[in-house]
Amino acid sequence: SSNYYVEFASLVKTLREEKHYVVNEKERVATLTEEGIAAIEQRLGLENLYSPEHFEMIPYLDNALRAHALFHLDRDYIVRNNEVIIVDEFTGRLMEGRRYSEGLHQAIEAKEGVKVQKESMTLATITFQNFFRMYDKLSGMTGTAKTEEEEFQRIYNLDVVMVPTYKPVIRDDQADLVYRTPEAKFKAVIDDIAAAHERGQPVLVGTVAIETSELVSTLLKRRGIAHEVLNAKNHEREATIIAQAGRPGAVTIATNMAGRGVDILLGGNPEGLAREQMRREAIDLTEIPQHEWNHALDLLKHGQDPTQVFDARWVQILAEKMRETEKDRATVRALGGLYVIGTERHEARRIDNQLRGRSGRLGDPGRSRFYLSLGDELMRRFGGERISGIMSRLGVEDDMPIEAGLVSRAIENAQTKVEGHNFDMRKHVLQYDEVVNEQRNRIYDQRRRILLEPSMQSSVESMIEEEILDLVESFTAGSYEDEWKLDDLVQALNATFHLPGGVSAEAWAGLKKEEIEEQAVGLALQAYAAKEAELGAETMRRAEKQILLWAVDSRWVRHLTDLDRLREGIGLQAFAQVDPLVAYKREAFNMYGELMNDIRSDVVKAVLTIQVQRQAAPVQPTPIARNIRTNRDGGNGAAVQTARRSGPELGRNAPCWCGSGKKYKNCHMASDRAKAAGQQAPARQ
Repeated sequence: SSNYYVEFASLVKTLREEKHYVVNEKERVATLTEEGIAAIEQRLGLENLYSPEHFEMIPYLDNALRAHALFHLDRDYIVRNNEVIIVDEFTGRLMEGRRYSEGLHQAIEAKEGVKVQKESMTLATITFQNFFRMYDKLSGMTGTAKTEEEEFQRIYNLDVVMVPTYKPVIRDDQADLVYRTPEAKFKAVIDDIAAAHERGQPVLVGTVAIETSELVSTLLKRRGIAHEVLNAKNHEREATIIAQAGRPGAVTIATNMAGRGVDILLGGNPEGLAREQMRREAIDLTEIPQHEWNHALDLLKHGQDPTQVFDARWVQILAEKMRETEKDRATVRALGGLYVIGTERHEARRIDNQLRGRSGRLGDPGRSRFYLSLGDELMRRFGGERISGIMSRLGVEDDMPIEAGLVSRAIENAQTKVEGHNFDMRKHVLQYDEVVNEQRNRIYDQRRRILLEPSMQSSVESMIEEEILDLVESFTAGSYEDEWKLDDLVQALNATFHLPGGVSAEAWAGLKKEEIEEQAVGLALQAYAAKEAELGAETMRRAEKQILLWAVDSRWVRHLTDLDRLREGIGLQAFAQVDPLVAYKREAFNMYGELMNDIRSDVVKAVLTIQVQRQAAPVQPTPIARNIRTNRDGGNGAAVQTARRSGPELGRNAPCWCGSGKKYKNCHMASDRAKAAGQQAPARQ
């Protein structure tokens, strides 16, 4: 319940790291210490937190601790309009509509004091790897795939081929500067930005989290340096901010530039700047024909004046901005192009390369540099101790950076470790999903067959037969007849199949198991045929499809939840010297067999007990009252008419038009046809 989420969220806030819990940043795991467990037991008034009667509390506690220790506001998520929204760690964009699973999102909501939403139910699940592998042909294009070459080869069997750049890259990628403390690092970053801004060189500052971008923004404001911030909180201004990022003296702070698909043009983007100016002058952009806009751009690109062709203010603005950006472009090129500053290394080299790649595009000049500190997350998780040892041996002061190839290689090795670790995790997830994937394909094939085949009658009959055989087997499992429970068998068969009368345990006494099976199957199929005769063949076929889909969908959803729970606890098998993956495969296989049996039982019970609710046709009122009034008043109203059916001929099995609820053939069909036969055709005029 939501009360548990709120209670444990407030509880874990009182815990202290190292004393009550420890965090493994490399594995992204938070674990309670003995002292922490004792503190929680004391606050909850429990003797043993992990005893079976308190077992339901454990997931709430685990999620509350993860939310408190591992997930941070303005880095992993933001809070907007009383809602927790996930931030994509690679693109920095908000992931609207996406929620963490297994109660983690609710734990974060409780932590932030917003309304705790209901837990969602997983209706379907698939990994990206298995989703992409469903395609017969798979390919892709990106500028940063080379560092992930091994994963593309092993998971998708795809080779990575490097295409030479159109023009040589002349960007100056400078060595990383490593500081002891974050404070010294950010001071150096601000000094470097101020120097570039003073000489007019545009600067793009890349951060890995919203909180970092806001910290840099605060420090720049103190220095009086005008700048723009692009992160998940103001992504709606992305086009405007990017349009100006290449202008002389521009300073832009961006969170994770990967996947934004935008070019930062040196000197600025003339189209973007022109649109911004038009909005300021209240020019309606929707009234400008697209073909005229494109024609004006073509003329400008070929050195011609579009104002000679179009007499409009928007054309003048576009021409002005084109001339302005051309002039600024030359200025920025002379200053060395766009200067990219990274405030932290991302755990994936690919993301760093995406940031660097914003500068020096298409042969333009450019420059890039990363500023790091031993307090950065990557350095803490991987490789920080080694670099700290190097700095200690060299006697480096806090505000003195290290700039050496040895350090850069150590950092790159740390990133390689992280990438390998993340690849192993994805591979691990894929190995488990392969088990689910096989079951998923079988279920979806079955579902597709239900939808596409005209009739499922033979499948339903097979299910009935299998259900009968299983029931008979369960009540006649003994080797001797006196061990059989024929009374219970007859009772179970009647409860499920509503067999015709006359079936009794005495009638089956002395028969062989095979004979009982044969008779029971025959009686069940008779009950099935009787149900079809009651409903009609067409209605029965439609009902069978709906029942099959309902049974498959509802049972599959529960099965996915059960597999999730199995996956959570299967790691404990390792303590028994059993490979958890092997144990998972074995248990999942058994659970799939139970799933098929449950689907079959649901279908058989529903098909043989189905009742179709027929909606009675509404009785059409007749104008009797109006006619009585008119005749009473001496008017020339029409004579009172008896209510009769009008409209198209009804089907035999359709509800009768009179509203009785009976089938038409059992009600007015005979009288209607007799009257129709006795009527004379009207004479022609």
